[in-house]
Amino acid sequence: MTGPDNSVDTAGATSPAQGGAAPAGAASEPRTPRGPHGEQGSGGDTSAEEKRLARRSKRARWDLKASPYAFVAPFFLFFAAFGLFPLVYTGWTSLHKVQLGALDDQQWAGFHNYARLLDDDFFWNALWNTFTMGVMSTVPQLLLALGIAHLLNYRLRGSMAYRVALLTPYATSVAAAALVFTLLFGFDSGMINWGLGHLGIDPVNWREEHWYSQAAISSIVVWRWTGYNALIYLAAMQAIPHDLYESAALDGASRWRQFIHVTVPMLRPTILFTVVVSTIGATQLFGEPMLFGGSSGYKGGADHQFQTLGMYMYEQGWVNFSLGRASAIAWVMFLLLLVLAALALVVQRLGPRLRTAMRSQR
Repeated sequence: MTGPDNSVDTAGATSPAQGGAAPAGAASEPRTPRGPHGEQGSGGDTSAEEKRLARRSKRARWDLKASPYAFVAPFFLFFAAFGLFPLVYTGWTSLHKVQLGALDDQQWAGFHNYARLLDDDFFWNALWNTFTMGVMSTVPQLLLALGIAHLLNYRLRGSMAYRVALLTPYATSVAAAALVFTLLFGFDSGMINWGLGHLGIDPVNWREEHWYSQAAISSIVVWRWTGYNALIYLAAMQAIPHDLYESAALDGASRWRQFIHVTVPMLRPTILFTVVVSTIGATQLFGEPMLFGGSSGYKGGADHQFQTLGMYMYEQGWVNFSLGRASAIAWVMFLLLLVLAALALVVQRLGPRLRTAMRSQR
């Protein structure tokens, strides 16, 4: 039966508007896309549209996955070309007997270059000098940086000017700094010996004496890097919550006790970071002693009293033309840095556990 308003079909089914069910197959029948003027498209157009949407969705997924790798790919390409390849090639060269003027004539030597280093007194002297000068430059440098940062953390008039002044030594070239300090530490006309003379102290031969020469070179390193580390400490100090200082002040803690019990513990990760970076820089120390020693600076003085590992590597490779031994020294330095980084990681991981264990024992 068919009504005048087509609400009931010939099979007697009630329309959805009247509470009845929709005709069978009406819900599952796919809709055909219509054209811009409302005309109904064909089945072939629907299939093409679905394929186009599927391709677009696939491209979107690939774009989401591959875009981050594409953005960071230039860094890895440059690192592979200028970081990884030289490292691997240096390791390969260290296993050969190679002269600087005949790079194509390489003879397999195995670990002979490394074995010779173990019996080389100059290598151990350079390693010891690197260690002593690293301690003499790193410890006062970081202590001074910590104190300067603590002072700058207070409200000072013209604090921005102080911060810029701290970066001035870092921006100064190594050659200029070494030249100035060489004049200051001159034996006959140096300002340091002139000042010591006014205090009744005999002049010091800053270039020839073992410990004095190392102290003079360490002063150059301290002057150049103290401000840089001070700004790192200052940035970390400004991130410490002021509530901690207010609580310490309410408990009656002085400025010094606040610094020891609040500032230093909160800066522990930053201090560890600067220690690692400064130690790496001390291991690679080259420019300052090289320029301080003058024309024969690569020897580290007449008695090799301030020759570092970097200078000994330069002497072997570019003075004695033994590129294989120089490459072996470079890899020893690299392995030392890996050991230092591993020690820093162990200290960072085990430090909190040790402190917790010590507190529980109390």
